[in-house]
Formats: sequence, C-alpha cells, structure tokens
Amino acid sequence: MNYVLIVDDNPVDRELASQLVVRHTALYTQFANNGLEAVERLEADAARAVLTDLHMPEMDGLSLVRTVRRRFPTIPVVLMTAHGSEDIAIEALVEGAADYVPKHRLALDLSRILTSVLGAVAGDRRHDEITRCLLYKQLRYSMDSDTNLIPPLVDQLQQAAFDLGLIPGSDRVRLARCLAEALHNSVTHGNGGGGANSTADSYSTLMVNIAAEYTHTEARFIIRDQGKGFDPTSVVDPREEPRRLIADSGRGMSLMRLFMDEVTFNATGNEITLVKRKPVGPSA
Repeated sequence: MNYVLIVDDNPVDRELASQLVVRHTALYTQFANNGLEAVERLEADAARAVLTDLHMPEMDGLSLVRTVRRRFPTIPVVLMTAHGSEDIAIEALVEGAADYVPKHRLALDLSRILTSVLGAVAGDRRHDEITRCLLYKQLRYSMDSDTNLIPPLVDQLQQAAFDLGLIPGSDRVRLARCLAEALHNSVTHGNGGGGANSTADSYSTLMVNIAAEYTHTEARFIIRDQGKGFDPTSVVDPREEPRRLIADSGRGMSLMRLFMDEVTFNATGNEITLVKRKPVGPSA
C-alpha cells in the first residue's frame, strides 16, 4: 500500500510525476494508462493515493474519481489538470477528488499538495460508537500564527465532523483540505506570515481565532485573523471562471468554493465562514 498510483496515457507525464513523487516522499509509484487499468491495480493492492490525468481512453479521470469514491472511499484522488480540462476538473472535484495540481506546475506544487493530502488521511481511524450519539458540539481556539499548529487542529476539526456523522469517510480528506487552506490563508496572508517583507517577529504575536459548531445537520467553521483583510467581492467562484483552476494563485479558494456548501466573508475580508451540511440520503 506504500505507493502512489499515477494514471495517465502520456508516458512523459507519467515519468515526470513519478520522479517528483519518489524524490519528495517515502513512497514508490505504479502506473496505469487509463481508469480501467487503475481500478484493476487498486483491487489487487490499495494505493496510498491516486494521481490522475483527466483525458484518457476507455475510462477518463472523471469516471475514475466516481469509481474510487464509491469503491475505495479512503483513497484520495489528486487531479493533474491541463489547459482545456478546467470544466471536467471542476466536475471531478465536486464528485470527490481531494485536490488538483495544474500540469504546468507539477514541479512546483505536486510535493506540497501530495504531502498535505496524505497527511489528511493519516492517524488513528478507530472511533468509539458512543461518539456518534452526540447531538451538538462546539470548539473554540485562539491559535498562534504558527503553520505547525494547523495539521493537528485540522485533524480535530474534521474528526469531530466525522464522529457526528456529518461527512462520510470519503469526504474527510476534502474537508481537511478546505480547513487547511483557510487556516493557511489566515496565518500566512491575513496575519502577514506570507508577505514578502514580513518576518517571524512581525506576525508571531497575531492570533487566529477559530469557532467550530456541529449539529446533527451541519458543521460551521468561522476563522478570523487579525490582519487588515481584503476585498471579498474580488473572490470569484471557479464555476463561473473555470480557467482559475490552472492559475498560479487562488487554488485554495477554488477548493473551498467547490467542496463546501457555503463560503462567506465578513465585510472586511478577515473572517471566513465555511459550512458543510450532512448529505441527504445514502452516501455515494
């Protein structure tokens, strides 16, 4: 299971992705030319993650995402997107893909994205049955502007949503990725940690406040930083401008817009509210 399955009918792209995976992780790689071959390999030996192209013969990337979500819900799928595939990429993200990386940015972004996705599925997956009887839960945090605190916080936040039955197992990675992106934005952009002229001392005293409320129907996450904010009207839904998926910036907001049921900001742009509702009917 210690491998990443790379699915692409282009041998050059497969080899490039493989080199990056092997170089930056402790995993090895296996290959498939299309979705049908990928499913056969997963049936024989489950992968840690699937990295797939979208346009392939026999079974394309969108169909593969749907199949993996239904048959292998604990295996995250990361899309490799190219110019001209933005519309199908958006559909695949809505259908269950955990994340995406534009092909022209593989060398820059693949390692970070894959590490984040794999981190989201790591940890102890045993849960007490009594936890599922909870009807309401509220969590509040005041967190230092330290990116090292984000992974354990995200794990607690998504764990609570799962324990309350608000998300199926196949959506845990997706929720974790959204929360991680929102928290990273608050720390590195909102509180100045990512600014070109910032230093550790310039934002280490600024806090990020997080409120999480869970009911039997939804999870609501409110994340507020102490920065100056931005103009929230500048945020565009990727469904309206699909080419944003291959842009060099704004990918985190695209993920949140596609995964969450609601994404809203306060007037000054330094507070974001994310809402995830419990699916109606049986999970896909």
